[in-house]
Amino acid sequence: MADKQQLIDMGFAPERVDWALRATRGKGIQEAMDHLVEHSEEPVPPAEEQAQGADAAGEDEGLARIGDTANSIKCTECGKQFRNQAYAQFHAEKSGHTDFEESTEEIKPLTEEERKARLDEMRSKLAEKRAKQALLDKEEARANELIRRKAGKETLDAREELKRKEAEKDAARKLQEKMADIAAKERVRAQIEADKHERAEKVRLEKLKREGKLDETAPVSALAAAPSVPRASGAGANAKESRLRVRLNTGEMWSGSLDADSGTLRDVEQKVIADGKSQGPKLELSTTFPRRIFTEEEKGRTLRELGLVPNAALEASATQ
Repeated sequence: MADKQQLIDMGFAPERVDWALRATRGKGIQEAMDHLVEHSEEPVPPAEEQAQGADAAGEDEGLARIGDTANSIKCTECGKQFRNQAYAQFHAEKSGHTDFEESTEEIKPLTEEERKARLDEMRSKLAEKRAKQALLDKEEARANELIRRKAGKETLDAREELKRKEAEKDAARKLQEKMADIAAKERVRAQIEADKHERAEKVRLEKLKREGKLDETAPVSALAAAPSVPRASGAGANAKESRLRVRLNTGEMWSGSLDADSGTLRDVEQKVIADGKSQGPKLELSTTFPRRIFTEEEKGRTLRELGLVPNAALEASATQ
């Protein structure tokens, strides 16, 4: 454990220290350092392979002839020399080389100066490698941050676009409601004005009748001169329905709505009779302002064609 900690304190990675100690079978810090220096450029093999490399010395066919008295082991295929069988076995597994021979040439241990120079070189390479890795990590972090910001901006833009569309829909809905409200108020105002003129005209006619001043043409001329009900423009003129109010000469009242383009005056007549407002089979329908009596032929025309849109007040009396 002391050798391991000392090597770690020198700057070697713990996994490489473990590999070196296992490969040299704990022979000492010198052998471990030599292993670290010689294999500094190689990746650390898995623990299973490390154990196999340390335990299988002498089992390979190419290593079978190597004796215990050899000063070194040489790979005849590539010419590399190794300090012991463990290193040679590891080389055989990694390179696939099988032809080894013992050598009387001794691998001289590094001097203190050589070891120090080698360590300085390794530390310099390690520092350079770490600096490159730090730069790569920084670039990767920057790229990830740009991706995150872009994704966040796209999400924010999508939310803003959704809010904008919702606001436009809400504004259009409110405008439509406002226009419909204005049109409805205009229809009510026009109807009130028509009712006011109608009542005033009836009072005038009744007064003339009581005074004996009423002739047959007076109501027609007077009513013709009375102001007509204003026709709604814009949204009112394009209304889909017509709201109708029918006053019978019996005092009964009927009101309802019909489709402006498919409903006819005959439909109105039938609805009034169906509701029990009149006992006669037919009705004479007319408007008060201006005075107009609708013919049987006109009863077959639509309410829009007769100018009874968006609303109208009619007079009715039963006929045979």
